[in-house]
Amino acid sequence: MLQAELFEQIINNISDGVYFVDKELRISFWNTAAEEITGYTAGEVMGQRCSENILSHIDAAGRPLCLVGCPLHETMDDGKRRRSEVFLKHKNGYRLPVFINVFPIYENGAIIGAVEVFNSQAPIVSQSNLVEQLSVMAMHDELTELPNRRYLQSFLEYRLSEFKRFNVPFAVLFMDIDNFRDFNNTYGHEIGDIVLKRVAKTVRKATRKSDMFGRWGGEEFLGVYAAKNEDEVPAIAEKLRILISHTQIPHGDAPPLSVTVSVGITMVRLDDTDESLIERADKLMYISKQNGKNRVTMD
Repeated sequence: MLQAELFEQIINNISDGVYFVDKELRISFWNTAAEEITGYTAGEVMGQRCSENILSHIDAAGRPLCLVGCPLHETMDDGKRRRSEVFLKHKNGYRLPVFINVFPIYENGAIIGAVEVFNSQAPIVSQSNLVEQLSVMAMHDELTELPNRRYLQSFLEYRLSEFKRFNVPFAVLFMDIDNFRDFNNTYGHEIGDIVLKRVAKTVRKATRKSDMFGRWGGEEFLGVYAAKNEDEVPAIAEKLRILISHTQIPHGDAPPLSVTVSVGITMVRLDDTDESLIERADKLMYISKQNGKNRVTMD
C-alpha cells in the first residue's frame, strides 16, 4: 500500500503528463501534470475510452489519430514503444503540440494496457482554426463537408481491428441516391449538388459521435455504426431512409423536389475484411434498387 502511494505521489509531481489505459483503451490513471497541460481534470477523463476522442490527437497531416492511427492501440497490438509529435486539443479549444512516448504495460508476460507520457515543451501553440482547417481539408469531402473516402476507409479499418481485438460489434451501411442522374440531366448539376448537400446535412444531424457517415464517391455514401446486435441494425438504416425521404430540394418557383435513397446494411462478421464488408453492403444496396428503390435491405 505504501509503495503504491509513493508511486502515485512521485508520478503526480513530475512535469510530464502521464496517463494509463487498459486493454479496452479506458483511461485508468491521469496525473496532475496531465490536468495542467490539457485543462481536463482526472474526474473528467477517468473511465472514458480514447476512442471517445477527448484530446482529439491529430498528426501534422491532420489525421485524427484517436480514430485512425492510435499509438496506444498499436503499441498494445505489437508491444513496441512509440515516440512522435502530435497536436492535442486543450479543453479551451486551441491545439497544443506535444511530444509523446507510448509503451506497453505487462503483467505475467501479457500486455494488459499502455502508458502515454507527454510534455508541451514545443515552442509554439497552434491556434485551433488553422489546424482544424488542415484536418478538414485532408479528411473531408469539399462539397458535402462529410468525411471522405480516405477517412471512411481508415475509420472502418480501425473499427474492424477493434472488433477483432475487443469484440466491439458494428454495422456498415451503403447508400445510393435514387435516380440521381435525373436530377443532373433534368434540372442541372447545380441542383444535383444541392441534393448531395441536403442529404449530407440531414444525415449529419442524425449521426452519433460513436458513428461515422461520409461520401464514398459520386452519389454513394458509406456509414459505420455502433450496434450491439442485429436487432438494432434495421432501425439505423430505416431512420436515415425516412429522414431523407422527407428532405425537400428547392427548385425556383416550382414545388420542391423530393429525394429517396436505396440502402444496404450488414453487421460485421468474424471472417470479414474491410473489402468484404463494403462489398456485402454494396450488393445489398443494389438489391434495394432492384426491388423498387427507396428501401432497406439487410443481411
